[in-house]
Amino acid sequence: MSGERKVIKKQVLPLLPLRGLTVFPHMILHFDVGRIKSIKALEEAMINNQLIYLVAQKDAKNDSPTEDDIYRIGTICKVKQLLKLPGDTIRVLVEGISRAEISEYTQVEPFFMAEVVEKIYIDDDENQVEIEALKRRVLSTFEDYSKLSNKVSPETVLSIMNIEDPDQLADIITSNLVLKVEQKQEILNEFKPSVRLKKLFEVLVKEIDIMQIEKEINIKVRKQIDKMQKEYYLREQLKAIQNELGDKDGVAGEVEEYKKRLREGKYNEEVENKVLKELDRLVKMPSGSAEGSVIRTYIDWLLDLPWNTKTEEIIDLKRAEDILDEDHYGLEKVKERIIEYLAIRKLKNDLKGPILCLVGPPGVGKTSIARSIARALNRNYVRISLGGVRDEAEIRGHRRTYVGSMPGRIIAALKQAGSKNPLILLDEIDKMSSDFRGDPASAMLEVLDSEQNFAFRDHYIELPFDLSDVLFLTTANTLDTIPRPLLDRMEVIQLTSYTEEEKVNIATKFLFPKQIKEHGLKKGNIRIDERAVREIINCYTRESGVRGLERQIASVCRKVAKKIVATNQKTVKITALNIEKYLGTRKYKYDLANEKDEVGIATGLAWTPVGGDTLSIEVTLMEGSGKLELTGQLGDVMKESARAAMSFIRSRVDLYGIDKDFYKKYDIHIHVPEGAIPKDGPSAGITLATAMVSALTNIPVKKNVAMTGEITLRGRVLAIGGLKEKVLAAHRAGIDTIILPVDNKKDLDEIPENVRGKIKFVIAEDMETVLKTALAQGEIKYKTVNAQKEEKIIISKEGGLDNLNNTMIEQ
Repeated sequence: MSGERKVIKKQVLPLLPLRGLTVFPHMILHFDVGRIKSIKALEEAMINNQLIYLVAQKDAKNDSPTEDDIYRIGTICKVKQLLKLPGDTIRVLVEGISRAEISEYTQVEPFFMAEVVEKIYIDDDENQVEIEALKRRVLSTFEDYSKLSNKVSPETVLSIMNIEDPDQLADIITSNLVLKVEQKQEILNEFKPSVRLKKLFEVLVKEIDIMQIEKEINIKVRKQIDKMQKEYYLREQLKAIQNELGDKDGVAGEVEEYKKRLREGKYNEEVENKVLKELDRLVKMPSGSAEGSVIRTYIDWLLDLPWNTKTEEIIDLKRAEDILDEDHYGLEKVKERIIEYLAIRKLKNDLKGPILCLVGPPGVGKTSIARSIARALNRNYVRISLGGVRDEAEIRGHRRTYVGSMPGRIIAALKQAGSKNPLILLDEIDKMSSDFRGDPASAMLEVLDSEQNFAFRDHYIELPFDLSDVLFLTTANTLDTIPRPLLDRMEVIQLTSYTEEEKVNIATKFLFPKQIKEHGLKKGNIRIDERAVREIINCYTRESGVRGLERQIASVCRKVAKKIVATNQKTVKITALNIEKYLGTRKYKYDLANEKDEVGIATGLAWTPVGGDTLSIEVTLMEGSGKLELTGQLGDVMKESARAAMSFIRSRVDLYGIDKDFYKKYDIHIHVPEGAIPKDGPSAGITLATAMVSALTNIPVKKNVAMTGEITLRGRVLAIGGLKEKVLAAHRAGIDTIILPVDNKKDLDEIPENVRGKIKFVIAEDMETVLKTALAQGEIKYKTVNAQKEEKIIISKEGGLDNLNNTMIEQ
């Protein structure tokens, strides 16, 4: 390379491998030698010209290094002094002369001898500018390094600043840096001063960055330590002041207060032992520890729970009946079950609390009846809303190992109740869900099982709590979403929709007096007749319960209050004729029975979440290719019912005198009106079949007949649900004859007596009974299966199809 010359010198010297130490030229240092091989190398050096070759070994732990375990480049040094120490150890003082590279090993035993090559680079003038620039950068950077590091003395820095030789400068600075052996060896390997200065500069810059970060960390840690020391000092001062003043508000006084509460309360031995153990931990804990607040909270929970506190249960059947009747109209099954519970409790004191589940549509009084039951039994009342709960810990609590842990809702409810025998209402138990945090419904299994809940363990409390005295009451809108194992632990009581008569009584006896009081009115300020109440029920609300009805009554009271204040009128009378002035145009209308008998139109009955309703099904025949078209937002079940009815009719064409190829010649359009509201449910089969038979035979369906039931391919009529709501809807529409499946005959007991007396119920086992009851005058051909002869059933004007056994047969 132009600008520099290289001088090479060779010589054979004894070699001494160093462990964890790198020696640079121009460096004076001392070290201890203990290995026999190394001592012999020193002796050889002292015999000759005191020169020795020092080189670092790659692994400092290796006691017997070979040629491969030693770096190739080291430093030729002169031994200045030897000092024998106890234990066959020699302390050596050496001075580095120049770097050299091993060309070959001339001897391995009893000590290393190696031929080393010394390379000296002499720079010409053209490289001097670059070298000078590198020197200045290195010196400036080293000065910054020395300011950050406490291991370089100011005298050393000053002496280094006066060095002019770049070769010596690089080696002296490197020897004063705190680096790993590998890093120092990397710089030692470079013979050219310019390259060595560049590498040294890179190392200095990197070390400065690291040291600055270390400095910032040290400052932060020191501030934190100073803060903790200050707090400790202040706490100790506070403790000393409290001792001087005799103040017992410290930890000892706090523990004594907890023990006093423990002595005065009613706690069993297990709770006492647990509290005393936690108090012992609290006393031994350092002042101001975060764990101390966790222990205090835990002890407070243990002492606040009603382990042995009960309210005296009042067992008076007459009083309970009066309270339940005073607060709620109807709900006979619930009231009867509570009276039964009280009667058995009076005979047997250790009866475990039953788990009642009230299931019904919204607004029928499921939640509000719980408070009345608690008042009737003289139990404390607590409500737990389970809607949307998806974490198991909500029921069973969090373990105390978690930050911010707390007991579950059951334990929290008992603390709120203040007694171990409250009435706990688990509201909306069907609205619980599950996710990755667990399944709360599974956690409820132990709570609602009388065979297990006498030792319910909350994860936070960790002690068994007896829930067998708790009267659990649950509510749900539907049973479909409640897991079967959980449902099996509850006694289900179905609450159906209120009838119109029940709503009238609830409105007049409960809702109007309540709203009159809430709106600042007096009883004489408002007079409303029964027909106006029925108008509100039928034309302004469409619901199973009475929430919407109460809102409409509140609206009436607001208008009346405004009128009284504005006109000073003392009494406002509300009738069916002026109800629109207070509530506006009527919102709903219920379908009434058809005005006349019509072909292809049959009246069915449907169940909805807000009560029953009538369902008009229309069938029209058109010349075509046999398409079956279904419209009116029908669900899959109703579509399947229509196809089943079609197949049934095709199998009976000879019996009914219908053209056997009708399904090829005509397109059949089935439509269910009512504003395209989605409709589905297995209860419209016989209605669809009746309307289709009427259209195919041109015999009209009676206007005063409604029906409900599913059909099979062989014409059997299957049972349905929601009979009470459907019958009430038919009664409201002016229907006086209802056809229902034979399996639903047992459900007639649910129908109110005043409605049962106004409707004729026809029990149908098959489609023949349905058609005889529903179709008006006309003629249907009928062929018996056994005789294989054609018969005709005469349909009289008065009674439709007569009973088959009493039918006049025309040969």
